[in-house]
Amino acid sequence: MTGVQSDAPDGLWLFDGVCNLCSGSVATVLKLDPEGVIRFTPIQSPYGRQLAAAHGIDPENPASFLFLDGGRALEKTAAIGALLRRLQAPWRWLAIIDRLPRGPADAAYDWLAANRYRLMGKKAACMVPSPTDRTRFILDPPAR
Repeated sequence: MTGVQSDAPDGLWLFDGVCNLCSGSVATVLKLDPEGVIRFTPIQSPYGRQLAAAHGIDPENPASFLFLDGGRALEKTAAIGALLRRLQAPWRWLAIIDRLPRGPADAAYDWLAANRYRLMGKKAACMVPSPTDRTRFILDPPAR
């Protein structure tokens, strides 16, 4: 987990856009979050690459996703828990995942992340959101 940044976006999920597991998870959250509380940026986008670099994630070989929550950049099970807390019940109840012992839970996350392409496959190009969902995706860094 990286530190708090006052200008960090809130409710933003940085994900691997060519990973079938990651893209499928994003598609699921899009359906479970009709209010649009959670926004997304693929690590392959200019903004995603910028966020990855700022938080020590290799955009060419990402080992984790990030969820930006209240100025904090969270990874692994902490990120999953924070993301789930933003959803409506009963899905938010699954946020209990971040109450599991961090070592074993993050080790399981690391194993899945390291094997995600072998288990679920990889796309040749980054996922393209539907026209309806496009407004929830941030591809370019915000102007300062």
